[in-house]
Amino acid sequence: MSAPSLGRIVMISTHGYVAAEPEFGKPDTGGQVVYVLELSKCLGRMGYQVDILTRQFEDQPAVEQINERVSVRRFPCGGDAFIPKETLCESIPEWVENASRWMRAENGFFTLINSHYWDAGLAGQALASRFAVPHFHTPHSIGAWKRDNMDGDPEENEKKYNFRHRIREEKVIYDECDVLIATTPAQRKLLLNSDYDAEPEKICVIPPGYDDRRFFPVSRASRMAYKEQFGLQGKIVLALGRMAKNKGYDLLLRAMPPVFERVEDARLCLAVGSSDPSPSEVEQIDGLKALAKELGIADRVIFRDYISDDQLPDFYRAADLFALCSRYEPFGMTAVEAMACGTPTVVTTEGGLYKQTVWGLDAVFANPFDPPAFGHAIAAVLSHDSISAQLAKHGSQKARARFTWTGIAHQLLCQLQTRRVQQDEDETPAIIEEPIPEVETWSAHSFS
Repeated sequence: MSAPSLGRIVMISTHGYVAAEPEFGKPDTGGQVVYVLELSKCLGRMGYQVDILTRQFEDQPAVEQINERVSVRRFPCGGDAFIPKETLCESIPEWVENASRWMRAENGFFTLINSHYWDAGLAGQALASRFAVPHFHTPHSIGAWKRDNMDGDPEENEKKYNFRHRIREEKVIYDECDVLIATTPAQRKLLLNSDYDAEPEKICVIPPGYDDRRFFPVSRASRMAYKEQFGLQGKIVLALGRMAKNKGYDLLLRAMPPVFERVEDARLCLAVGSSDPSPSEVEQIDGLKALAKELGIADRVIFRDYISDDQLPDFYRAADLFALCSRYEPFGMTAVEAMACGTPTVVTTEGGLYKQTVWGLDAVFANPFDPPAFGHAIAAVLSHDSISAQLAKHGSQKARARFTWTGIAHQLLCQLQTRRVQQDEDETPAIIEEPIPEVETWSAHSFS
């Protein structure tokens, strides 16, 4: 018989493919899913029961048990097909109604609702209001920042990404939630700007975490063995992740000619895409291959298929350097994982992680919009063993000191305690019986 839980926490992440074994590389399925799953499992190990609430679509089961204390619960909305996160907000009222039925049927006390991204924030605030549960919201990315940093025509971007609607709803979520969790100090500043004007006292900075039981340094001999196992030769620069323009893989390709000129045996390995690439992903990858050929470096660029989650730590270890080259990146979890594995890392300045590292000690950072400068930063690390060794040592130490999931979970619970939102577990919260407004007129204001 299992021990009683310390409380019951609801995690809400409505978009993408959320599962015990997530299908990374599929649309809208990446670092946020890892964040939610790992934080949930850590809170479970600490004694809490955690229910991850998400959207049910395609042929997904309604309930999936991750372990004794953590489960994924799926509620349908908007039909059976995948819905992109930019437009999922239109179906959130239906999702809230279905999730409300489950919460009401549980007839229990919920300690906390923690929502992730703005679509889930809408749902989280609605449920928090109905069931009198504290609501912590983690934006992950900020609509106004993404709008202002995107390439391309602003009107076309507006049509695709729904920025005006998103920013309006984000403002309401940030005003109404109990705690607003920024992942970096830079993101906290964005929440305080004129687009949102969030209350400073409700914002706390809690970075994403990584699993230090999987991502850790190994010996040089083991690293060489992994390199041989994956068929890699020379000094390998690695970039990996889903296929998206904001990831900046084209900028990295443009940064590589000065690296190849200075480091004779350097190779670039791009492990991008998904296990089941869409036509759009295939087109983008073909574009990267064409660019490599145009730059005259195709013979030194290795395109790898999607890397499975169980191989990921060893792939980091097989690389001589990891490059986070994003055009914009709210945090950069892959870079932290690489650092944790003892792989020297060059980090984009167009994001939040670089401000939490010491240049030349934990990592090196450079602007990917200046490809020669980014390339020279890579070449400097590959050319000098002393620099590489220093980054490997101190990068892994920084990752362990700042970014483990246990530390992240403790910070979350500390916020719960210090804001005095912990309630007695025997108290039954009041349930506000309130109909869901029609979709056509619905917004976060409707639930206030």
